[in-house]
Amino acid sequence: MKSYKDLDIYTLSLSLFYKTHTLSLKLPNYEKYELGSQLRRSSDSVVSNIVEGYGRKQYKADFIKFLTYSHASNLETTCHLEKIEFLYPDIANEARRLKDEYDKLGAKIFSFLRYVKSNWNKFE
Repeated sequence: MKSYKDLDIYTLSLSLFYKTHTLSLKLPNYEKYELGSQLRRSSDSVVSNIVEGYGRKQYKADFIKFLTYSHASNLETTCHLEKIEFLYPDIANEARRLKDEYDKLGAKIFSFLRYVKSNWNKFE
C-alpha cells in the first residue's frame, strides 16, 4: 500500500461524500445551512480523518485515533441521514440508500481499525 488512495475505505468514503453533498443541497433553503451543513461536515470528516490518520501512520496511537474519529463521524453522518429520512419524505429514499451505504462503510472502517491495532507494524 503506497498511499491512502489505495484504501477501500478512502475511495468509498470519498464517493459517499460526493453523493451526500449533492443530497444536502436538495434540502429546503432554511435547512441547507443547519442540518445540511452538519451533514456535509460530518461526511467530509469521515474521509478527511482517514487521510489524516494514514498520514500519521508512523505513530500507532495517532493512526488509531484518526480512524476512530472517522468511524465516529460515520455514525454522526448516519444519524443526520436518519433525520432527513424522517423529516423530508421527498428525498427519504435517497437518504435511506446513503444511510445503508454508510452502515457498510462503518463496518469496513471498524474492521480496518481492528486490523491496524493488531498489525500496525506492517505499515512501516
